[in-house]
Amino acid sequence: MQVRIRSVGTALRLAESVLLAGGQRQARRNAWAAVCENRRHAADRAQSAHLPGTARDGMPR
Repeated sequence: MQVRIRSVGTALRLAESVLLAGGQRQARRNAWAAVCENRRHAADRAQSAHLPGTARDGMPR
């Protein structure tokens, strides 16, 4: 495959996409893991808010 590079900017964008492709995938995985963890924490907070004997912030009364 032959790519015609017309400018330095195009060459830099091409090099960046090749070199950083794996890093972008890892960043997406990390972001998704953070979203899932936040959802688990939110579910735990919601559940503890309904338990008797706990304050609204989840601390014992």
